[in-house]
Amino acid sequence: MNYIKIAFLSIVTVALLAMVPFHNTTEDHNHNKDIVELASETDALSTLFAAIDAAGLAETLQSEGPFTVFAPTNEAFAALPDGTLESLLLEENRELLVEILTYHVVPGKVMSGDLSDGMYAETVQGSSVTISIGNYGVSVDDASVVEADIEASNGVVHVIDSVILPQQDDSSGY
Repeated sequence: MNYIKIAFLSIVTVALLAMVPFHNTTEDHNHNKDIVELASETDALSTLFAAIDAAGLAETLQSEGPFTVFAPTNEAFAALPDGTLESLLLEENRELLVEILTYHVVPGKVMSGDLSDGMYAETVQGSSVTISIGNYGVSVDDASVVEADIEASNGVVHVIDSVILPQQDDSSGY
């Protein structure tokens, strides 16, 4: 009988522990890392880090800020039409890459709690992104936020599932 009680208590304890949210202890150390360091150390953001480096934006995004970065995942970059990413990473397309990446950056530190449905946020690029809040979460333009409020020493990162692009005019290359 004691064996059954011990087994039952063990199962209940394990079940209760499984319900407690996993706490990533490295998250506590993010406050000491700038946005570029976070991107460079996050596997899912390695393409973004490569693009930041190719655009020559690393030094800027390591400065004091604060910045809010809507960070596309590797899958978001992979979803671009074939050859697009490779083309953007070429030196001759650096200006276009800078324009696209700076469209993902908002001056200041904007946490998810600061957002409201239908709000506009002016980007470093100069255009505004539209924030939508609905039953399925938060979106920036047409990208969904998949992870929010990753704090860095110089701002905050919100991971998104698509690469967002500024409105096109007839002379743009994208």
